[in-house]
Amino acid sequence: VQLQASGGGLVQPGGSLRLSCVVSGLSLSTYHIGWFRQAPGKEREVVGCINAVDNSKWYSDFVKGRFTISRDNTQRMVFLNMNTLKPEDTAVYSCATVRAMVGCHRGAYWGQGTQVTVSS
Repeated sequence: VQLQASGGGLVQPGGSLRLSCVVSGLSLSTYHIGWFRQAPGKEREVVGCINAVDNSKWYSDFVKGRFTISRDNTQRMVFLNMNTLKPEDTAVYSCATVRAMVGCHRGAYWGQGTQVTVSS
């Protein structure tokens, strides 16, 4: 099983980015997938996750209205669309399987992250 996040980069405050998570070795119709982030010197935090069965989503309060998660099972990809980015969104963003949707409790499989830097 592999999960690989990509699409990070440097963006100005107020800008947008789209992150992708390519999943191999498991079915997106079976596993919930979540996005997580970790800023330097801070603990990892949940961004949000998407349900494998009904496509419902759960988001942390600090991204509601700005970030959205979607998936394409055919391409085996999960996306994180980030809008109205703030400097405090700067972090390494990773994707992982999720064992429980409410709160996006991380599951067994975890991927490499991608750096997002929001700065002018």
